Amino acid sequence: MSFFQSSPYRIPLFCAVTMLFWMSMYTSVPIMAPYTEYLGGSHQMAGWVVGMYGISQMLLRIPVGIMSDRFHKRKLFITFGLLFTAITGLGLWVTKDFTWILILRALAGAAAATWVDFTVLFTSYYKHEESTKAIGTISFFNSLGQVAGILAAGWAADGLGWEAVFILGAILGLLGMAGSFFLIEKVEADAPRITLRGIGEVATDRTLLFVSLLAILSQVLLFATVFGFTPVYATELGADKFTLSLLSLFANVPVAVASLFSGRRWSTKYGEKRLVVIGFLLMGIFTFTVPFTHHLWLLMVTQAIAGFGRGLSFTLLMGMSIKHMPADKRATAMGFFQAIYGLGMFVGPVLMGIIGDWFSLNEGFLVLGVLGVVSGGLAQWFVRSTRTRPQAVGGGTTITK
Repeated sequence: MSFFQSSPYRIPLFCAVTMLFWMSMYTSVPIMAPYTEYLGGSHQMAGWVVGMYGISQMLLRIPVGIMSDRFHKRKLFITFGLLFTAITGLGLWVTKDFTWILILRALAGAAAATWVDFTVLFTSYYKHEESTKAIGTISFFNSLGQVAGILAAGWAADGLGWEAVFILGAILGLLGMAGSFFLIEKVEADAPRITLRGIGEVATDRTLLFVSLLAILSQVLLFATVFGFTPVYATELGADKFTLSLLSLFANVPVAVASLFSGRRWSTKYGEKRLVVIGFLLMGIFTFTVPFTHHLWLLMVTQAIAGFGRGLSFTLLMGMSIKHMPADKRATAMGFFQAIYGLGMFVGPVLMGIIGDWFSLNEGFLVLGVLGVVSGGLAQWFVRSTRTRPQAVGGGTTITK
């Protein structure tokens, strides 16, 4: 076993690879809508470019999850995911043709589909009952990588032009791929393989379906706004490339903070259901206010609060999707969860683009704001009221119920 694969280093190494993966991905994600319009595309074309990232995830994540549970090769999928991010960056640097851009955004979605394996492999390093803690930790480094990628992209775009952003993404993807070779593949010796019956049980699990529905609505809000048309709205207010990166920074730093504490501490103290409801309400209210903000600093404040709400709710929904599942079904369950919420990544920006072309972006933000508040009501209805409390078992070992 190598130095990096020894027990004390496996979690820090995994977190570093996770950061590089999302840095590579998010050098381009936040700028694709304004970049498409810079190339002469319409609001609707921008919506399709952003949404293609989601539709390929929706189609691929269930097969990726099933194959991962079938063959127990999570590390291999992670390596290919990082390779795909590098290829996407190089491709976007080379082409300005919209057909190829759509194909490359689909490839980026294929890379993101391997997030199933990131989350399941990382949670395997923790005790089964610590799934929410594990998800909170890996989600923090997910968000941290996104923030770092956004900042790096802003610097590169402002100083060197759009194309430099894509080269940067490719380099980060290759660095992450090199790191992935040293990850530990943790598979229990007697781990069963997923069966057709097991797949059916996962697909009909009520808890999984409920939290996945809520995750769709969360991703509709996210990809129609922060990673869709909020940057376009900011450009109309006079934002330059670096200011666009600051806008994304303000929207994503609170996500990282909320992800870390909601999964590790706040869910124990306040209960998962309450935090999910509060998160949706914050997203809805502060999306609704966007058309009434006419200063960039105020727009950043609204996005920061909405981002905090997103971090509260989405991290807990992800943890709730798998923590009741046995180990041999977790990747499949996570694949279903992530595939279903991929629908929101596609529908959100496409819907917003259509509304923007037919009416205006302002009407789109108002509709999304109302959707966020309604989603809070659905969370109040769907999510079981849970407050995890550590309880002593045996010789001082604790479990979470």
